Amino acid sequence: MDGHFLTDIAIKQFKCFSDFQVSGFKRVNLIGGKNNIGKTALLEACFINVYSESIDGIITAIHSIKFARENLNLLADKANNVNSQQLIDTTRIYAAKSTVSDTAFSILEENGIKEYHFTLQGELTSINGKDLNITAKRINNIEFIDNYGWSNQDLISAFQAIQKQDKESELNTYIRAFDDSIENFKVIGDKPQCKTNGIYRDISEFGDGLRHYISIICALYQCENGYLFIDEIDNGIHYSQLDRLWDIILSLSKQNQCQVFATTHSKEMLEALVRAAQKQADSDISYTILVKNKQAEVKTISLDYDMLLDSMTQGYEVR
Repeated sequence: MDGHFLTDIAIKQFKCFSDFQVSGFKRVNLIGGKNNIGKTALLEACFINVYSESIDGIITAIHSIKFARENLNLLADKANNVNSQQLIDTTRIYAAKSTVSDTAFSILEENGIKEYHFTLQGELTSINGKDLNITAKRINNIEFIDNYGWSNQDLISAFQAIQKQDKESELNTYIRAFDDSIENFKVIGDKPQCKTNGIYRDISEFGDGLRHYISIICALYQCENGYLFIDEIDNGIHYSQLDRLWDIILSLSKQNQCQVFATTHSKEMLEALVRAAQKQADSDISYTILVKNKQAEVKTISLDYDMLLDSMTQGYEVR
């Protein structure tokens, strides 16, 4: 496993998590569990942790997530300066330590005075609310695809990584395997478009599944030596395409040394991952199930490749 990968994380406080730990992450990681148990929150906690190279990074990660949930995009804001104080007030506390970063953030208010506390690698920085001046900081090889999917601007930005590496031919091969009626993919003006029957048409005409599929492939190139987080990975993807999608994720994540984290509620998605990993003899995968104990605390069950293979072979339910 590559040295920059996140293998373990302890979340002291964030959303539904308190004194929560998970270990055993690999290069490609799937997170499952019942609805509203915290799958997305775990994805977000890991994203914030690896993004926190600086105070600006903490702010950018926290609020890119908030804006994504509202179908907006902080990172795409063309103005470098954002109203950081208004944005950061929406998240009161975050604290997590992983094999990548030891990060914490909190807001304290006393006698009408507000202070923002940031901890990076064990070093505390306190900033008076009146002095807070943060600039959004983008890290190009760390991406989050939320359950709404990417905007045109997000997809165009990631497609540039394909262009810089001269991988357009490979991308089009993947796309034609998904839909053999598509002849080519291009960005024309500010619109991602696909060519079919000799005519370029807006990608939105082909459904959410194709956009999601292309977004994931482009992101795997963009996130070279980095991290890719995908919420509800099977969004819009027909079950007949799941094995192909995992084949691509496994091969490109290995080629580009990109660590992938994804959530799902689909048993079929898990089974497809195991089949693809077995086909490629790639054991660098994990499956983390979130469950609640009798005290209603969120806990995890982590399965590696061998455990997953045994479970599937024996016909056990691991979802």
